[in-house]
Amino acid sequence: MKGSRVTIHDLAKAAGVSVSTVSKALNDNGRMADVTRERIKRIAREIGFRPNALARGLLSNRSFTVGLLTNDTYGRFTLPVMAGISEALVDHGVSVFLCAIEDDPALGKIHVDAMLDKQVDGIIATGKRIDKSLPVDLAGLPVPVVYAFTKGADDSVTFTSDDGHGAELATQWLLDLGRRRLVHITGPESFASVVERTEAFHAVAGADAPVMHGAWSEDWGHDAIDRIWKAGGERPDGIFCGNDQIARGVVDALRERGVTVPTDVSVIGFDNWEIMAQQTRPPLTTIDMNLRELGREAGLTVLALAEGKAIEPGVRRLPCRLVVRQTCGGENRQN
Repeated sequence: MKGSRVTIHDLAKAAGVSVSTVSKALNDNGRMADVTRERIKRIAREIGFRPNALARGLLSNRSFTVGLLTNDTYGRFTLPVMAGISEALVDHGVSVFLCAIEDDPALGKIHVDAMLDKQVDGIIATGKRIDKSLPVDLAGLPVPVVYAFTKGADDSVTFTSDDGHGAELATQWLLDLGRRRLVHITGPESFASVVERTEAFHAVAGADAPVMHGAWSEDWGHDAIDRIWKAGGERPDGIFCGNDQIARGVVDALRERGVTVPTDVSVIGFDNWEIMAQQTRPPLTTIDMNLRELGREAGLTVLALAEGKAIEPGVRRLPCRLVVRQTCGGENRQN
């Protein structure tokens, strides 16, 4: 055995027992004499047995893999969530594999069946909005399921960003900068996140502070400024946007009208989509939803459930953070 990895079968042969007996001895379960259990452990140390993924699976009846399901085709939200999951699980020897199901129930069932065939230890479901379930039934599966940034079952563990908290941070920051004529330019009212952010915006800025609803796009940000300027009257000196794309459209439209950001108007986005926020001119102050941390928590939770630990079901809302860049007149910093 010298010069090659010692396998669980090698250990079983050296101890003169079955692989099943080795599994029971090393996991401290099953019926056997204490002297037999200790002898197997001693031989394992002597011959340098270190279980690899396959051997650990044989020992613990686990595959040390977790499946990640998503309908977020572009990966805008899923990629940072997956990075957090992988970061949390790598030290535990657990691998994550991603399956994109788009919005196709048949494709979703195929991927779920494939995950179960591979005997994954658990499944994490994620998506592109917090108030919509994935188009596949994950109830009653023989493995634990955790939800992250998508709507989960009533008896599940679900992780989501605290949209209200993020909106409070953004609105209060504008007020702290001395801005008093605030407007919130955001997405469709049919989104739960839009409702939560609007309520928080009004709670901080006042119930009369205007809110404008439209698409999640730069074009809508541009169009919203056009509408405000054409309407005349008092114009905003602080604008909180529902996402970074809208904010970039707002900043471009203000510049076209000779309005200086942040001298004349401060602008804050939402999402901290790096490629969008950093390339805005000037770079965009925005709210980070902490999706990486959200993924990390989801990963650790599905691992705990796979190990048989009891986890209280319910929704966990993770706080957001403000990332200050030049559209609010500051150097890069996080609050």
